[in-house]
Amino acid sequence: MKLLAPLVAAGAASAHTIFTSLEVGGVNHGTGNGVRVPSYNGPIENVLSDSIACNGNPNPTQSTSKVITVQAGQDVTAIWRYMLSTTGSAPNDIMDSSHKGPTLAYLKKVNDATSDSGIGGGWFKIQEDGFTNGVWGTEKVINGKGRHTIRIPQCIAPGQYLRPLSPADWGLPVFENFTSPSTVLGLGLGLGLIWGFLTVRAEMIALHGAGNYPGAQFYQECAQINVVGGTGSKTPSSTVSFPGAYSGSDPGVKLSIYWPPVTNYKVPGPPVFTC
Repeated sequence: MKLLAPLVAAGAASAHTIFTSLEVGGVNHGTGNGVRVPSYNGPIENVLSDSIACNGNPNPTQSTSKVITVQAGQDVTAIWRYMLSTTGSAPNDIMDSSHKGPTLAYLKKVNDATSDSGIGGGWFKIQEDGFTNGVWGTEKVINGKGRHTIRIPQCIAPGQYLRPLSPADWGLPVFENFTSPSTVLGLGLGLGLIWGFLTVRAEMIALHGAGNYPGAQFYQECAQINVVGGTGSKTPSSTVSFPGAYSGSDPGVKLSIYWPPVTNYKVPGPPVFTC
C-alpha cells in the first residue's frame, strides 16, 4: 500500500518554498532523497492542473529511487526551505513571512511509490493547520525552522512480511531502513510477501494574493514511504482527486486575508481522516 501525503502554503507575492527532505525518527534523509523535488521553487496557481498533485510543469520534478520506511503511528517531518541550496533555518530561509495560509498533508494508496504520478483519485487528508488563535499554519512552519510535522495513522491496514528475504533477493527496490520480519502496507507479490508503499505529499498554501482566482499559491511535493506496523482497523471511506479536490471558488482558496480581518478560516479539501 502506497500513500501520498501533501503539505501546502499559500501567500500573495511570491511565497517561494520547497519541501526538500523528510525526517523520520530524528534522521533527515537528505535533500531529494525519497522526495520528488523541483528545480524551481515557484507555486502552482491553477487548482485544475495535474501539477496540483505532486508539483510539475512549470516546475519539473526529479525522480528518486529511495523509499523511506515509516512506522504506522509515527510522526514524520517535512523540511521546507526557500531553495534546494538553502542551508540555513532562519525565517527568511523558509518562506517570506508575509505569505500566510494553511499547511496540509494527504496520503494515497499506490502500486509503486517510485513511479506513480499521484494524479487522480484515492487521496485522503491526514493533517491540516489553518488559522488558530490568530496564527496561520505557515507561520508555525516558518517560526519552527521549516519543520512541518505529520502523523502517519496507526489504524491503516498493514500487509505481512512472511519470509525473511531482502527486497534485493527478488530484484525489487531496496527500501531505506528496511527491517524484517515486519508487517508492511499493501502491494502483494504473490510469493508470500506483501509490501506497503506510500507517497507523502506535503503542502503549504500562500493566501496573500487570494482575493481573486487565480491568486492563492500552492506549494506541494511528494515523498515516497513504506509504512509498516499498521493495525488495519480502519479504511478511509472518503477520498478525493488531485486535480479535483479544490475549486477556485472554495472559501479557503478565494478570500482576502487582510480585510475584513479573518476570524474563521475553512481549510480546503476533505475532513481529516482519523482513527
